[in-house]
Amino acid sequence: MFSGEHEHTLDDKGRLTIPAKFRAGLAEGLFITRGMDGCLFVFPPNAWKIISEKVANLPLSDPNARLFSRMIFSGLECKLDRQGRILLTPPMRDHANIESEVVVIGVNSRLEIWSKERWQGQTTRMEEESSSIGEQLTSFGI
Repeated sequence: MFSGEHEHTLDDKGRLTIPAKFRAGLAEGLFITRGMDGCLFVFPPNAWKIISEKVANLPLSDPNARLFSRMIFSGLECKLDRQGRILLTPPMRDHANIESEVVVIGVNSRLEIWSKERWQGQTTRMEEESSSIGEQLTSFGI
């Protein structure tokens, strides 16, 4: 399980050092892809297998399913280098509006990589809307 929030800076080559706390969960590899809300998703192999099977089973006839499949499967599989880094490709950085400063957060079965600016917007939204969101989630038994 991934949890926590860590600020980092990309190096000149676009590499991100994954926080040490998260590296053991990604030791066997990872899949990085465009995420929702303007971030990047990072899945360890076991979580990626579950997600990819569900997405692969979406109906090909549904235009939203095709669009979502393209978004998810246009990512790349990689491994951490010896320093615990991954390369964020230019298209991925563009999607997440990442220039240099990033925030890496743990979200249970995945990591999310945010530009620092976008993450600040998300935290503001979480603080402002947490009560109403909590009320809406009661229907899920939370």
